[in-house]
Amino acid sequence: MSAEFPAEPPSAAAEQLSAAEHAERWHAAVATAYVPMAVEFLEGEPSRGTIAAHRLGPMRVLQVQAGPQAVTRTRRMIARDDSAALILTLQQRGTSLKAQDGRESLIRPGAFSLTDASRTFRKRMGEDFVFTSFHFPRAALDVRERDLRALTATAFDPTAGSAALVATYLAGMAREASALDEAVGRRAAATVLDLLALLVDDRCGRDRPNGLRAAASLERVKDHIRRNLGDPDLSPSGIAEANHISLRFLHKLFQQEGTTVGAWTRAQRLDRCSRDLRRATVDELGVAGIARRWGFVNSSHFSRAFRAAYGMTPRDWQMLGRSQG
Repeated sequence: MSAEFPAEPPSAAAEQLSAAEHAERWHAAVATAYVPMAVEFLEGEPSRGTIAAHRLGPMRVLQVQAGPQAVTRTRRMIARDDSAALILTLQQRGTSLKAQDGRESLIRPGAFSLTDASRTFRKRMGEDFVFTSFHFPRAALDVRERDLRALTATAFDPTAGSAALVATYLAGMAREASALDEAVGRRAAATVLDLLALLVDDRCGRDRPNGLRAAASLERVKDHIRRNLGDPDLSPSGIAEANHISLRFLHKLFQQEGTTVGAWTRAQRLDRCSRDLRRATVDELGVAGIARRWGFVNSSHFSRAFRAAYGMTPRDWQMLGRSQG
């Protein structure tokens, strides 16, 4: 489900609005999309701003672009609207200076950060900006309160460790949010929350798999995934339950290999599809049938994933293989 929170009317009418009316519209859009916040514009004439929202299970994905401004959430606002919500923001253009819980960090493009809406915070964007926020209930993130407070207003580096895994997945979610159907969106949101919990635990030094137990568990899990690639409902939670390990331990096993459960599973499925596409014995299935055979329920999603992995469409891959014998 998607929605728009326009801060401007159509362009013909926009020219008739005063700066105060522009500001009022933007205040209302921000409060509706997020939580009540005070907005201070850092330019004489407020730039046009837009907020597009998409619902993915318990999570709202908010794509925002606007001009220089600062937002503040005060104790008085929290008293009137005590929202137990967390906001994870992926910076895409411009920079943000964020402050909460005694910390202040500069969030550059590609990096992401966490904000707890139940406590005061301030965020300043000194230039035109674009970011995507993931807004979800605090109860949906299974981490200790003390650990969460230690990481708010922290700039997570998108190039290293568990933060790189989260940043990569968030970037994909930001691109695909509007195209995901309800079932896929719900599962994608659950994966974001699992990866975020993994990141918090990792930063706080909790539950690290190591040694022979980790190696044995990983091979057992991979074997289970390979044997169930055709199941479209194959999910991290189901994999963890079938192998009698916790969901966080499962994610940490794949983190040590520099990937995620979902990415590894998708790569295995694409590999099986690529082989079948070049086999005359499965011609009767067609491209869509081969995709379903290996757990892809959405043909357009399969085509995009295949093209991203192999540099061409499934049909072109099939024809190239046949032409090469």
